[in-house]
Amino acid sequence: MKLKLGKVIAIVVLVAAAAGGWAWYNARNAGGEIKYRIGKVERGPLQAVVVASGTLNAVTTVQVGSQISGQILEIRADFNTQVKKDEVIARIDPQSFELRVNQTRADVDAARSAVAVATSGLAAQKAEAGRVKVNLADAERDLNRKKMLVEKNFISPAELDKARTLHDSTREQLKSVEAQIEVAQSQIASAQAAVKQREALLKQAQVDLERTIIRAPVDGTVILRNVDAGQTVAASLQAPVLFTIARDLRDMQVEAAIDEADVGRLRVGQQATFTVDAFQRRNFAGEIKQIRKSPVNVQNVISYTVVISASNPEQSLLPGMTANVRVVVDSRDNVLKVANAALRFRPAGAGESRPAAEGQPAQAGGNAAQQFRQRVFDELKPDESQKAKLEQIFDDLRQKMAELRDMSKDADRRKQGERLRAESRARVMEILTDAQKPVYERLLTELGGGRAGASAAGRLWIPGPDGQPKAVAVRAGLTDGTSTEIAEGPLKEGDEVILGFGEPAAAAKRAGGAPGPRLF
Repeated sequence: MKLKLGKVIAIVVLVAAAAGGWAWYNARNAGGEIKYRIGKVERGPLQAVVVASGTLNAVTTVQVGSQISGQILEIRADFNTQVKKDEVIARIDPQSFELRVNQTRADVDAARSAVAVATSGLAAQKAEAGRVKVNLADAERDLNRKKMLVEKNFISPAELDKARTLHDSTREQLKSVEAQIEVAQSQIASAQAAVKQREALLKQAQVDLERTIIRAPVDGTVILRNVDAGQTVAASLQAPVLFTIARDLRDMQVEAAIDEADVGRLRVGQQATFTVDAFQRRNFAGEIKQIRKSPVNVQNVISYTVVISASNPEQSLLPGMTANVRVVVDSRDNVLKVANAALRFRPAGAGESRPAAEGQPAQAGGNAAQQFRQRVFDELKPDESQKAKLEQIFDDLRQKMAELRDMSKDADRRKQGERLRAESRARVMEILTDAQKPVYERLLTELGGGRAGASAAGRLWIPGPDGQPKAVAVRAGLTDGTSTEIAEGPLKEGDEVILGFGEPAAAAKRAGGAPGPRLF
C-alpha cells in the first residue's frame, strides 16, 4: 500500500514538472528571451467620454387622481388616448354626493328662514320700544303736572309719589325693551352667520359633486390607466392615481444616473448622444439641461441625476425606455496615443526602477505617490494633528488601491479608483485650513487630478537593443478608457511599445499581478 502511494506521488511530481517546463518553454522564444506583446504609438483623434444609462420620460408627466371616494361609474379614456385639457376621462357614481347637495341646500333654506324669524322679532321689539317711549313721555308729563299741583296744595303728596313710580317703571321698561332689541339683533347676526356656514357646506358639497367628474388637467397622452369601471376608489390619506398623462411625447428627456467620479466633468449645455435597445443602430442627440444636486445612494455608490433633452418628433421613443447615454467631455483631433495596456505594463523587478531619462517625470504609481505625499507635507506644513490624520488617509488609500489589482475589468478598476481618490481628497480638504486648501488644490492640479484632461506622469516600456525592456518617461493626457494621449515624451508615431507578456499566465506570475491604478 505504501509502495502504491509513493508511485502516485512520483507521478504527480513528474506531471507538475512537465507542466512547469512547458510553461517555461512557451514563455521563452527561440533565443531564450521572454516574449512580449508589442504595440505601436499611433496618431489620431481621441475623445474622453462619460458613459451612463438612464430612463426616458416625458418632460411633463401628470398623475390624475381622485380627491373623493366612490365607485367608478364610467371610463372614457384608455391607454394611448389623446386627451384635451378639461376633457372628461372618467366619472364616479354621484348619487350620494347629489343627496348631500340637496341636504345642505335644505339646511341653507332653514338658516335663511331663521334669519327672517329673527328679523321679525327685531321689528316687534322695535314697535314695543316705540309704545314704551310714548308711555314714558305721558308719565313724564303727568309727573311734572302733579309736582306743580302739590306745590299749590291742590293734591296730596301721595298722588305725586304714584306719578313718580309710574314714570320710573316706564323708563326701566324702555331699557328692557332696548336690551331685547340688542338680543334680537344678535340673533339676526347669528342666523346670518349660520346661513353663510350652510352656504359654505353647500358649496363644498357641490365641489365634491363636481369632482365625481374626472377631467384631464393638461393636453397629452394617457400612458397609464389604473382603474376600471365598477372599481371602488378610496381617497383617505392620499389621492389614488387613476391615470398618468404625458403632456407632450414629442419633447422628452433622459434622466441618467452619473457616477460621482464623472459628474464634475459635466456642464449644463453640453451635447450628448444616446441609443435605445429598440433602435440600436440609431443615435439620438440631446443636451444636458440640468444636473440635480440631490445625491442618490445605491449600495454605498453615490450618483447624481443628469437630465438630458430628447427631441422626439416622430414619437418613436417611448416613456420608460432605457437610454445608453454618451457625453463627450473633451476631445483631441490629432494626438499621439498609446494603448492603456502599455501604461499598465511593468516588467519583473521594475517596481523601484527610475525613468530612463534623467530629470523626466517619475512613474505613476508608488514613486509618484511618495513624491506627492512629500510635497503635501513640505508645502502645506501641517501641524502634528493634521500630519497624523494625513498619514492615516494616505495609508487607507494605499490599502484600498492595492485591493483593486484583483479586479479583472480595467473600466471597473479605473472607476473604483476615481471614487476612492475623490473620497480621499474630500477627507483631506476637511482637515485643512482655509489657507492650506488652495495649495492642496494646486498640487492636485499639477498631479493631474484637479481637472479633466490634465496630464499625469507615466512610464512606458520599449524593446531595448539587447532584448530587455527599457523605460521611457512620458506625461499622459486625455484617455478614452482604451487609449491614452502622450502629452510629453520622446516617443513618436510608429514607435514600438510593450503592451504585456506573450503569455498572460506567465506575465501574471512574473509581475505579481497587474499593477494597480495611481494613488492620486
